[in-house]
Amino acid sequence: MRLSRYFLPILKENPADAQIVSHRLMLRAGMIKQSSAGIYSWLPMGFKVLRKIENIVHEEQQRAGHIPMLMPTLQSADLWRKSGRYDAYGPEMLRINDRHDREMLYGPTNEELITDMVANFVGSYKSLPLTLYHVQWKFRDEVRPRFGVMRGREFLMKDGYNFDLTKEDALHAYNRHLVTYLRTYERMGLQAIPMRADSGPIGGDYTHEFLVLADTGESEVFYDSEITDLSFGDRAIDFDDKAACQSVMEEFTSRYARTDETHDAVAFNEVPEERRRVARGIEVGQIFYFGTEYSEKMGAMVQNEEGQRVPLHMGSHGIGVSRLLGAIIEASHDDNGIIWPEGVTPFHCGIVNLKQGDEEADAACDALYDSLTALGLDPFYDDRKERAGGKFATMDLIGLPWRITVGPRGLKNGVVEVTSRRTGESEEMSPELAIAKIAAIYEGL
Repeated sequence: MRLSRYFLPILKENPADAQIVSHRLMLRAGMIKQSSAGIYSWLPMGFKVLRKIENIVHEEQQRAGHIPMLMPTLQSADLWRKSGRYDAYGPEMLRINDRHDREMLYGPTNEELITDMVANFVGSYKSLPLTLYHVQWKFRDEVRPRFGVMRGREFLMKDGYNFDLTKEDALHAYNRHLVTYLRTYERMGLQAIPMRADSGPIGGDYTHEFLVLADTGESEVFYDSEITDLSFGDRAIDFDDKAACQSVMEEFTSRYARTDETHDAVAFNEVPEERRRVARGIEVGQIFYFGTEYSEKMGAMVQNEEGQRVPLHMGSHGIGVSRLLGAIIEASHDDNGIIWPEGVTPFHCGIVNLKQGDEEADAACDALYDSLTALGLDPFYDDRKERAGGKFATMDLIGLPWRITVGPRGLKNGVVEVTSRRTGESEEMSPELAIAKIAAIYEGL
């Protein structure tokens, strides 16, 4: 994409009402615009990153054998009365009446809807195990929306639901989701720590939140510092292997890590003092096992091998897709702007022409742009007739991980400059080697 043809409404000054880094930088980098309190339009660059995050979520869900679908945003109040949650959920749920005066709600989550659907179509243990998920816009009427996309009223979320015959099978689904989430977050350049948490209005006895450490986090967290040394990496795992999933679960949850809601001071004090940490964290996902609570109320029963009708064991699993974008910025930025991890960057690299209008510089930039595009990469070419400092400031603000700088002086020596946004280190090389370097960085991502 050429910047002269793109829609990128950059702000030079920090917006006065943006309280945290991610909100400020998303507004300044032309990624979002507030429509009303807690509700945003996603402008082209923000939307591009949002889709990259969503695609990673889809890929990792389907790698684990989970099946995508899509449910409606509006739900019948009758279903929620059946589960007992219509009145219990509270004022965060937007309740409305349609033109026929039928009571509806804008779904904050989908346990009722998905359980009713499975109750109608799944009647035998032979159809199990089953995990369905979707990525959908949700609405929760926050009393005080703030922090941009971190705590908005409208947000994009992946929510998934497993249906199993036994508790043992459902807990395998729980462990499988924990493994899947670890892979998902690491692909986005994040270290998300699974922590024992409170189940809230979802319910259930087993639940872990995934939190990214950040000074602006809404939760206080207590953890053993050894957990930050763990990495899922590129290890292969058979998601049908219960023992393998359980092993990863134990590896990542055996050390102390709790939110303030479930913190146990006595257990925390058993951690060696030099490893005890207290910090702030941003929740980016949560997994639950809640047994037969919903299936019994919603009539989700199947026939087991002995011919008996038994309720399904269930769990739910959420990832805040739009919230993740803010969390990534909170975890990866500097004073000059965003620093995107390669896995979610809106463009693979930036091309800066130091002398727009110079025949040789223009030709070299065009050649770089065409060659990178031909390799399936997505470069962002700043072809404006703008001073060099302004172009560098724009590139730093929007945070592309790599920049190729082209100028007449370097071209006389047959070189361009390749710069890492994260480290600031630059290296001169031929245009051909620059293309090969960028291609190698993204190979396999």
